[in-house]
Amino acid sequence: MITAFHKLHDQYTHRINKVLEQAIQDIPSSVLTAAMSYSLLAGGKRIRPFLVYATGQMFDSQLDWLDAPAAAIEMIHTYSLIHDDLPAMDDDQLRRGMPTCHIKFDEATAILAGDALQTFAFTKLAQAPYLDANCKIALINELSNASGVNGMCLGQSLDLQSEHKEISLSDLQTIHSHKTGALIKSAVRLGMFVAGEHALQYQVSLDNFADHIGLAFQIQDDILDEIGDQNTMGKQQGTDRQLEKNTYITLYGLDNSIKITQKLHTQALEELNKIPYNSEPLHQLANFIISRHF
Repeated sequence: MITAFHKLHDQYTHRINKVLEQAIQDIPSSVLTAAMSYSLLAGGKRIRPFLVYATGQMFDSQLDWLDAPAAAIEMIHTYSLIHDDLPAMDDDQLRRGMPTCHIKFDEATAILAGDALQTFAFTKLAQAPYLDANCKIALINELSNASGVNGMCLGQSLDLQSEHKEISLSDLQTIHSHKTGALIKSAVRLGMFVAGEHALQYQVSLDNFADHIGLAFQIQDDILDEIGDQNTMGKQQGTDRQLEKNTYITLYGLDNSIKITQKLHTQALEELNKIPYNSEPLHQLANFIISRHF
């Protein structure tokens, strides 16, 4: 059944894909550009652009205003996937149902494609039309902080250090909040910053919502790695166990992990209910996150 969420998700996905395609077309053609395009346009859930668009539109921002931050965060996310898949990290062969970037091209090209996407993201923010200088600074500061040593990169480093070791729940939550949660929260904040003052007054609730769905998203990834279908997910199943990674499954078991995602889902919706704007698209996204199969 096609739901309202799927219709909106399809609309936002079609839009961000067009924005990303145009961005790649604006770069001179090369092997590096081909590798960037290969990974960036390979599909995916586009959850982070959805959050940018849905949050901004909740406060009446125009889609044109939100295109650059939505594209920038998807570029950062894609760069992180390219690097995560490398032999020095998770050593994955399959991503989104296709050979990973370093398999399709080579390891050096994949590293450079990730590097180029990272810097290209900030170029897009700096050159964003419709947004004033103060907004651009806020966006660049937010995304750089969330993706770097205080966010995603730290989370990936902590995750690699924890392999083959027993860690506490607190340590695992720290890894997840940085590795996955930081960009989820950043996506919400990017939409909020574009919307301006009338959105900023609800930052506490928006941050809490993002924290809850960010953790739920990662736990659902843990669940899918355990019981998901490789063809549906488009990536190898069971890699967490092979790498002896710490997950909610290994610490809590499958049934308890599912219960935790359900609790986080409830808490996320409670935060949205504190915001007197139409947050139905974000409600629907929260529903999707704990019920998804890919």
